[in-house]
Amino acid sequence: MSRVFLASRNPKKLEELRRILALVVPGIEVLGLGDVAAYDEPAETEPTFEGNALIKARAGVEATGLPSLADDSGLCVDALNKMPGVLSARWAGVAKDDAANNRLLLEQLEHVPDPQRGAEFRCAVAFCRPGGEEDVVFGEMRGRIIREQRGDGGFGYDVVFVPDGETRTSAEMPAADKDAISHRGRSIRAVAPVVAAALLD
Repeated sequence: MSRVFLASRNPKKLEELRRILALVVPGIEVLGLGDVAAYDEPAETEPTFEGNALIKARAGVEATGLPSLADDSGLCVDALNKMPGVLSARWAGVAKDDAANNRLLLEQLEHVPDPQRGAEFRCAVAFCRPGGEEDVVFGEMRGRIIREQRGDGGFGYDVVFVPDGETRTSAEMPAADKDAISHRGRSIRAVAPVVAAALLD
């Protein structure tokens, strides 16, 4: 069985990656941070999604010896000069507090008219191999920020984001529907053939 490592503890992110990669690389085993020996995870200090994804993927290769994937993604809001961007997970000051982040975002956009509430999710996925080869791919999902939270699926800002062409928030969409259009789904589908080629080489 082919094995790759994803530098994440997020069970929903791991599940999403496994679903999409399995379509291209049948039988692949995707390990997360909870499946390997603990190591010092690097700080995400880069100003770009690409830079942070590479930091995490390189550390994963060094720690596990496995081909390693890492992503960095976030929400870029037009009215906030494309913020929170790389600060999305800690926008309200506490890392990964989705409820606080969403409350703050809605407060910041309270007086922004609906036509000006455009935004996109962006994702960079880095794939690093023990031999030093590296690839980075990108995905984007354009949409708008609504005024209330809706849905109980997904994570992060999914509850306040309606993709273009949709009436549902990302959190109201079945996983398969979201995968088909999401920033992470697009970037994972883009990296999947690279992963397949590396594992079958």
